[in-house]
Amino acid sequence: MKNSIKYIMFGAVLWAFSSCKTPAIVGRTENRNVPKSYFNTPADSSGSLSLWKDYFKDKYLATLIDTALINNQELNIMRQEISIASNEVMARKGEYLPFVNLRAGAGLERSARYTRQGAVEANVEIKPDREMPDPLPDFMLGAFATWEVDIWHKLRNATKSANLRYLASSEGRNFTVTNLVAEIASSYYELLALDAELNIINQNVEIQNNALRIVRLEKESAKVTELAVKRFEALVLNTQTLRYNTQQRIVESENKINFLMGRYPQPVRRDSVNFINLKPNLANLGIPARLIENRPDIRQAELELTASKIDVQVAKANFYPRLGLSGGLGLQAYNPILLVSPKSLLSNLTGDLIKPWINKRAITAQYFSSNSRQIQSVYNYERKVLNAYIEVVNQYSSINNLQSAFDTKNNEVQVLNQSITIANNLFRSARADYIEILLTQREALDSKFDLLEFKLKQMQASVNLYRALGGGWK
Repeated sequence: MKNSIKYIMFGAVLWAFSSCKTPAIVGRTENRNVPKSYFNTPADSSGSLSLWKDYFKDKYLATLIDTALINNQELNIMRQEISIASNEVMARKGEYLPFVNLRAGAGLERSARYTRQGAVEANVEIKPDREMPDPLPDFMLGAFATWEVDIWHKLRNATKSANLRYLASSEGRNFTVTNLVAEIASSYYELLALDAELNIINQNVEIQNNALRIVRLEKESAKVTELAVKRFEALVLNTQTLRYNTQQRIVESENKINFLMGRYPQPVRRDSVNFINLKPNLANLGIPARLIENRPDIRQAELELTASKIDVQVAKANFYPRLGLSGGLGLQAYNPILLVSPKSLLSNLTGDLIKPWINKRAITAQYFSSNSRQIQSVYNYERKVLNAYIEVVNQYSSINNLQSAFDTKNNEVQVLNQSITIANNLFRSARADYIEILLTQREALDSKFDLLEFKLKQMQASVNLYRALGGGWK
């Protein structure tokens, strides 16, 4: 098992970073041994699901999931998170394009006479024999542009990083869908199990009432005492109490599904007839590298890791010179009529080259933080891969072991059912004590409950396997 985990970590990390070519990451994995796969399946097996409907065949369950994928509030919140991430990409794209603004303005200016500007204006004629107006009007109409030349691709890399995080948020949405589908399926099977449990309780109440009638007849013929009657009555009352408790759990399970579907409490349509005969769906497991490719959380962690690497490049570019261009073209005059004159034309163009020199602590801290976040992303990715592999191994093993336990428990139930018939016959012929009947009925009831529990665990393990394989979110 340890060698298998090493293998999945080795293959997954190299697969994720084949495009990144990060020396530190490759160095951490290149010396690991590569054992055989844990799963003995063909190499071309994908172990993936394209549609959740391929996995869950129950028509009532499919209807519940379809409704939940539309109305679930958490999923709708995730959709808005994706929209926010998309808007961030749009904003980043705009940063490395020129900013062009239109400007129109009008104003008045009056300078104090005993200042340099006031003295100059008092002795300047705009035209021969025409003094400068006081106060001086000012009218302007023009377009002004600024542009940071992306020499080091800092702005383009920031856009790439935002785009990767947008894709990561989409994978996060897929992961939420997978969990939602799995949670509804698990609650649905729990509801079916409770229906089957309620049916068993009702059957046992009827069996116990029949036994109670027999004991009362035996008492009338002085074969048993009042104690036996009271013991059987207590058994019937206890089983009826279990019925009310199960009915309450059914209501709570229905409302749990209603909540996931985003609707108010109402009955949940379902087919509870053949729950005990349901078979868990064993997905076609493939090689581990193919297996983890289908996990949305793995792909999300991979995209976030690639984005964190680009963030380091963006932070590094802050140490380099930044070239900015700005310019304007427009018309300006003290009289609106003169704006059409060529002499009112104004234009300017400037360029700035700025490089950090003294006190670079802020951008240095940002660079170090970006490196630390990249390392965090590496550990997060490795943790996701390891968790995915362990989940699949656990659930696949659980299904196999639960099937064996279910078969054994089913044999026990058959034996105890036969024991009830035998005990009743022996009691009628005075060859068995009523205590034996009570114990046999109680053991039979408990064993039926245990059988349902094993079946429920089987189906939930199948659901968990669906989740561990990454599910199908389409």
